[in-house]
Amino acid sequence: MSIRFGSAGAPEAFYQQGHKSSLEMPAWLANMGLNAYEYQCSRGVKIKEAMARELGERARLHDIALSIHAPYYINLSTEEEEKKQKTKGYILDSLRAARWMGATTVVFHPGGGPGKDRRSTMDRAKALFAEILQEVAAEGLDDILLAPETMGKINQMGSLEEVLELCELAPQVVPCVDFGHLNAVTQGSLTTKESYAEILDKIASALGQDALTHLHIHFSPIEFTKAGEKKHWTLKEAHLYGPPFEPLAELLWERKLEPVIICESAGTQAEDALVFKQMYEAVRGR
Repeated sequence: MSIRFGSAGAPEAFYQQGHKSSLEMPAWLANMGLNAYEYQCSRGVKIKEAMARELGERARLHDIALSIHAPYYINLSTEEEEKKQKTKGYILDSLRAARWMGATTVVFHPGGGPGKDRRSTMDRAKALFAEILQEVAAEGLDDILLAPETMGKINQMGSLEEVLELCELAPQVVPCVDFGHLNAVTQGSLTTKESYAEILDKIASALGQDALTHLHIHFSPIEFTKAGEKKHWTLKEAHLYGPPFEPLAELLWERKLEPVIICESAGTQAEDALVFKQMYEAVRGR
């Protein structure tokens, strides 16, 4: 099984140890025993082609699976023409960077609040996304996976059902399932294997077993309020906020799933990813 664990961006320890460049991340992660890295373009796609290609070469050398987190500014449901064009640009620029570095997946937030009519907002998002997918195909970038992420705030597009609906638009659109977000938006519902299994079953039912087997996952402890997500924490606070990883680890092993699991803990994302890996290995070794 080729399950992978890795870090969203560079954690605090990376810089504390004197490292400065993202080019050093593949070797650093591999030395820790991790094998995935989500490069952060959340504030804009600023990486140059030469650096992206070098990062890709180093990732392949160290067997690090690469993904990219696209800019936060994406909003598929916008009604403003200027923002539509910018959203297209953010997605296309992220895909171009992914091509340079050999990243397999571009994760993005669907964006936008649902307003008074969530259905109309979703239809608008699907229409713009369909246009974007046509441009993606025209540029020959449709072999890179696009992964809309489940979001953590109730007044925000990106429920599991909405993400799965977006995924039905094209074969290369796959879900990024953030279990911390789902736990926050459902007010702490993820506590048992059964609660996780319900999510996995919905994905398989909507998109098929292969999509479930190769799921792209985000996982970290997230504090929430009645409105949903409030703040990302670390495993030190996981008992306060959840969700627990072990029930999911048990299902991943039992169902022989092979996801990429990216940890987004606040500053300890690599260290916590390693703990998740160890928890999974403990389940596997029982």
